[in-house]
Amino acid sequence: MTKAELEQHHELWRARVADFRASGLSGAAWCAAHQVKEHQLWYWAGKFKADTDHEGRQRDSAEPRFIPVRVEESVVEVADKPLPIRVGSAVIEVTSGYNSDLLRDVVRTLASLC
Repeated sequence: MTKAELEQHHELWRARVADFRASGLSGAAWCAAHQVKEHQLWYWAGKFKADTDHEGRQRDSAEPRFIPVRVEESVVEVADKPLPIRVGSAVIEVTSGYNSDLLRDVVRTLASLC
């Protein structure tokens, strides 16, 4: 199929889908009246639905598509429980706001002793 024939085919189905939507008939009834296979109607209706905006207007294929997103801020309660760190037989409990340099030095010292 040439590009021109393909475009004609798309336009034929675009017109058919528009006619079906305006008819108020069920898909089966419209297809029976127009000698069209129902699965073809639903295929093209779905294809053209993706090419229209939320108000049913034809969308430019180069136009960016935006999907609304709702962001909810979640609150995570951080328990101020100590985190146990085991080095050999020693256990160090670390809480939020710890001094990372001090922890590193203590772990190195314990690792060399254990």
